[in-house]
Amino acid sequence: MMHLHEKLNIGYIADLKAQILELPYDGDVSMFLLLPDEVANESTGLELLESEITYDTLNKWTSKDTMAEDDVEVFIPQFKLEERYKLKSILRSMGMEDAFNEGQANFSGMSEGNDLYLSEVFHQATVDVNEEGTEAAAGTGAIMTGRTGHGGPQFVADHPFLFFIMHKITNSILFFGRFSSPSN
Repeated sequence: MMHLHEKLNIGYIADLKAQILELPYDGDVSMFLLLPDEVANESTGLELLESEITYDTLNKWTSKDTMAEDDVEVFIPQFKLEERYKLKSILRSMGMEDAFNEGQANFSGMSEGNDLYLSEVFHQATVDVNEEGTEAAAGTGAIMTGRTGHGGPQFVADHPFLFFIMHKITNSILFFGRFSSPSN
């Protein structure tokens, strides 16, 4: 488990019975964790959270009306998620045809010859949470390891939770995931 003790934004979504915690990265990006109190059935836990997720609810849950800074003790399982996607068919379906066509692609700004075209486009996303902190793509958050026995709130992710990484200026969601198998 990653353990830290520091001042972080934390909140409680009463109607969904879930905690929300913000782990800031460098710059204007943060990881948010949504931890339900219970995961016993479809009326509690992840299924309930997932059924309520919209752009507006994410903005509400991450707002100052829901979250406040506090001295929080956090326990999060270590995990690494990697996903790789081939995007050629998706980009073509969106109308990006010429770049994949040997006779029509125009990458003259990148090469003196007119012989370049795309054969495939890949996207790889990685989220890594370990004892040193959390990292997603190029964003890294330094985390203080800490003291124990304080009287502030605790965030103990010892059961399934949701997480997302948000650019806070634009409220753009960069990653969204579900962690279903925390281990001791």
